[in-house]
Amino acid sequence: MFWRPEIYRHDEFSQGLRDFAPQAAGVGAWGLMTGVAMMNSGLSLTESLAMALLVFAGSSQLASMPLILAGAPWWVILATGFCVNLRFVVFSLHLRSYLMHLPRWRRLLHGYFTADIGYVLFVKRHPQPAQDDAHRLGQEAYLMG
Repeated sequence: MFWRPEIYRHDEFSQGLRDFAPQAAGVGAWGLMTGVAMMNSGLSLTESLAMALLVFAGSSQLASMPLILAGAPWWVILATGFCVNLRFVVFSLHLRSYLMHLPRWRRLLHGYFTADIGYVLFVKRHPQPAQDDAHRLGQEAYLMG
């Protein structure tokens, strides 16, 4: 299970929450602004929710919105989203050595849920991958916090 008790009861999980808390208002405002922009652009609530779940990155959503409204070809819209989200490839490549010991499904979930701020805070706190299971658990707990 993704939310295992040993993760969310770990001190590093709480530390991750404390470190991220000051950023939460900005992340929330960015999400709200992106949602308002999608609704004001003429997308339905269902389309906006689908885009939020499938595209995830607000910057990619905002970059693709004018292209969708202008009737741009789908390959242009997808290429734009791909280019804007290339940073996640860099994040994933760097986090690979931290997460390789985990089952694939957990690595995929971490990859999906780790956004810009979470990545920066994690790397700042843990500049090197852990060498033993106890510290790996702590790093995973922090990343989830």
